[in-house]
Amino acid sequence: MAHYDFNMPVSEEQVRALRINDTVTLNGTLFGIRDATYIHMFDHDRKTRFDMRGHAVIHTAPNVKQTARSEETPAGYASVCVGTTTSARMERFTRPLMEQYGVRITIGKGGLFAASQAAFSEIGGAYLAIIGGAAALETTWIEQIEDVDLDDLNPESLWKFRVQGFGPLLVAMDSHGGNLYTEVNNAAREKRAGVLATLGVKN
Repeated sequence: MAHYDFNMPVSEEQVRALRINDTVTLNGTLFGIRDATYIHMFDHDRKTRFDMRGHAVIHTAPNVKQTARSEETPAGYASVCVGTTTSARMERFTRPLMEQYGVRITIGKGGLFAASQAAFSEIGGAYLAIIGGAAALETTWIEQIEDVDLDDLNPESLWKFRVQGFGPLLVAMDSHGGNLYTEVNNAAREKRAGVLATLGVKN
């Protein structure tokens, strides 16, 4: 296990160095994205003005408050609570986000599936896990909402956050086929089978 401090954006080589159970801390830019954002970008062919090459996205629709634009709030928004949502619903968008926009890292809860694993392996990417219920802590890692695009979808806009010390986050899926969710599931099934066997119960 190793720890990596990434100043975003990152290269394919940096992402391919990651292995499951490593930890990562992000600094710089982080993009917030969610279901409606993906649907409009890929099903309705809406484009963003943001350059996302080499960057990370986090599955979120943040709770924000509208403010006057200022040096502290250049996008006219301040963070109230930036939590993370379950990633499974957004499985079909992993590959096009990587292929069309150059995104390297996805952050969320609960993991993704085989199609995303294949995209990580073929293109060079990783999935970083956040434990549910950590929204208050996550919010402290966000210094500023720098910009926002597709804001008619608010709160499922495309958010550009400035982050400092965002993490440590756990590498749960890597570009080498490593999948922490699969490993934990297999270990739990083996343990269950062993317990049932000692009880004389046929599995």
